[in-house]
Amino acid sequence: MRVVLDYLNAHRARFEEELCEYLRLPSVSAQSYHDRDTRATADWVVKHCRSIGLKARKHATDFHPIVTASTPKRPGRRPHYLVYGHYDVQPPEPLEQWDTPPFEPTIRNGAVYARGATDNKGQHFAHLKAVEAFLQTGTELPCDLTFVIEGEEEVGSESLVQFLRQKKKELKCDAVVVSDTGMPSKKHPALTYSLRGVTAMEVTVRGPKADLHSGIYGGSVDNPALVLCQMLAALRDKRGRIAVPGFYDRVEKLTRYEREQMKRLPISAAQYRKLLGVPALFGEAGYSHHELRSARPTLEINGLTSGYQGEGSKTIVPAWASAKLTCRLVPDQDPIEINRLLKRQLKKLCPPSVKMEIEDGHGAEAYHVAPTGPEEQAALEALREAFGHEPVILREGGSIPIINEFKKVLGADSLLLGLALPDDNLHSPNEKFDLDCFHNGAAMSARLWTKLAAL
Repeated sequence: MRVVLDYLNAHRARFEEELCEYLRLPSVSAQSYHDRDTRATADWVVKHCRSIGLKARKHATDFHPIVTASTPKRPGRRPHYLVYGHYDVQPPEPLEQWDTPPFEPTIRNGAVYARGATDNKGQHFAHLKAVEAFLQTGTELPCDLTFVIEGEEEVGSESLVQFLRQKKKELKCDAVVVSDTGMPSKKHPALTYSLRGVTAMEVTVRGPKADLHSGIYGGSVDNPALVLCQMLAALRDKRGRIAVPGFYDRVEKLTRYEREQMKRLPISAAQYRKLLGVPALFGEAGYSHHELRSARPTLEINGLTSGYQGEGSKTIVPAWASAKLTCRLVPDQDPIEINRLLKRQLKKLCPPSVKMEIEDGHGAEAYHVAPTGPEEQAALEALREAFGHEPVILREGGSIPIINEFKKVLGADSLLLGLALPDDNLHSPNEKFDLDCFHNGAAMSARLWTKLAAL
């Protein structure tokens, strides 16, 4: 292992140059005029993987290509692990809010600034560098590895879901390693063991056939905007609980171990409030801000639209009003069931003076794995050695639907070893990736394979 770690230290400057080369490629999957760039990025990944000794291939799909790269096959049964990442990135707009151009990587204050730096090019690139250190020093890897790097994570991963089903036999593995989450600080490296699920819908209420003059008709017809606001307000009580019958039926209590671990997280309630810029925090009584943002279910209004939105006033009764809703779900909550319960409650709340329409959106189950399992403990040990600090375990409030597909299709759990810091500006202007996290992440990855193989 010493020769592998020495290689990683000796080539730090080159690794950073290569990462910048990767980040210059504008692989924005959501914008069709970047389709050529996205394909070029997949080609770059294939070429780079081959240059470090991996057997790499680009797989065409109906949308953006998928890249696989494998370590050389050897005789005998060895543990096989997948490493997942995505080369596609979010749109960089608004461009005027970037201090430096999003696809001209800039290193300053110990971090590289560029779109995709943390999400997700830098994070999975750290794993590639770890494998390079084994292959280029002639050090035998104790397990077989296959990288799966897709180009559609930011737009739904539809091609990858089909790809997993088609390649199920050759992708069968002991576990999946994913660095696409985060850590609270460089002194708190983290293993994420749970992700919230989601269910989404758009609710529209319709009143008159057209906008009406509020002076002539107001008072004789119901106002769709007011009706919708009253309906939505009735979905939550003053204590922050979701007022939908059956909503909490499957929600399990946090264990004492989990709650004790969450107390170790570094950001206090006062710091959290200041970070968000709100006058006060809000949520269910009896739970900390860490628990509320990651381990409790929610109902949120994501968008609310009705009536006149232009300059000045326009005295109307609007013809319609709509709201986009999502619920973040915790383990054991079924997104289909919650969707059904929410619809039933909305129908009860909707008065006969308007008509209601509901359009379903996306959905995904929560993900959970026991943080006390042997593979998870091996990952925590690798984090501890690489970062020099005692790691923490996390529940993450967001959703990564492909993690559930790895479990459903391949039967494999995921080790979520995120390298992002809270201020890395994922999906925002001035996205960055801390270079200490990059290099320590490569060292963590190198240690991880030996520890996993020992199991």
